[in-house]
Amino acid sequence: MNPSTTFQERVERAAKGARIKALFLDLLLVWYALGGAQFWWRWTFNGEAAFWERPEPLSATWHAVLFGASLVIAALWSANPLSPGRMATAHTHPLLKGTAPRPESGWMRTPHGLVLLLVLLETVLLGWKITEIDLFSLFSGEGLSGAGRIFGALFQPEFGILPLVLEKMVETIFIALVATVIAVPIAFVLSFFGAKNLMSGSAQSLAVYSAVRFTTNLMRSIEPVLWAIIFTVWVSFGPFAGMLALLVHSVASLVKLYSEQVESIDSGPVEAIEATGANRVQMVWYAVVPQIVLPYLGFTIYRWDINVRMATIIGLVGGGGVGELLMQYLGLAKYGEVGMIVIVITAVVWALDYASAKVREAIA
Repeated sequence: MNPSTTFQERVERAAKGARIKALFLDLLLVWYALGGAQFWWRWTFNGEAAFWERPEPLSATWHAVLFGASLVIAALWSANPLSPGRMATAHTHPLLKGTAPRPESGWMRTPHGLVLLLVLLETVLLGWKITEIDLFSLFSGEGLSGAGRIFGALFQPEFGILPLVLEKMVETIFIALVATVIAVPIAFVLSFFGAKNLMSGSAQSLAVYSAVRFTTNLMRSIEPVLWAIIFTVWVSFGPFAGMLALLVHSVASLVKLYSEQVESIDSGPVEAIEATGANRVQMVWYAVVPQIVLPYLGFTIYRWDINVRMATIIGLVGGGGVGELLMQYLGLAKYGEVGMIVIVITAVVWALDYASAKVREAIA
């Protein structure tokens, strides 16, 4: 087969795939723009209801009509090579970006770019409306006096609870430590199965790669606080639930960091080891591991630093540690005790952050 013909076929296939992606992107943009516009209109002109009250949700029928109208508009818009979807897919594809249209006056000055600017403006207005920003309440005399009372109490800590706070802080540190120590070997092994450059040899290996990536992405998408809630129901309240929450999220996060480091290694040593007839395990151990040891150590220390901070937060939902104590005193409005806890948390986090930064510098 003629090489030029083969290249042309690849370009044509890429163009067809890009058209489908472009239609999907344009559909999302139009759907978002129309949905945001109707939401803003119904919230702003809400009949006799107060202007700050949210409108009632649309019925399923109206959602279907909105989606249908968005699909028709997106199909018409995506037929134009300057639509946002077409431009995004063409300029990011290695085979298409060389022939992608480039308006002389700049794409943002075209009607398509102006529509995108209007959508961005709509996003700002929606954000202001949905988050119910109220500068009057923020700077009102009553609000400022209340904040003054809280901060005044925080700067008058109750030193009588210091031994209890230190005990809970030690518990928090060990929750993070145990979660990190258990997560590292698990993530280390899984990272090789989640690296595409090592798992692209066969359909079976690609299936394993996809399963590892899908599972860890799903685990990482659930925040540690939600994992803590799940495990408090599963194993009851306490530090064990908090440790499990951090463990699950740490494994997922470290697999992503580790595997991306494996994918960025130099392929020369790998090819050299394979040329000697070494098996897969030997290739990984002698060609891959030496290239990733130092980055792995840096990622591990960074994750430990994150876990110490997160261990405080998950305590607020029953995951043990000093966060649990903080929640108790907040519920009782004992701000002097809260101030003592905040001071200890700040000091410990600062010390650990300083130590981890020094270690990262030493191994860099």
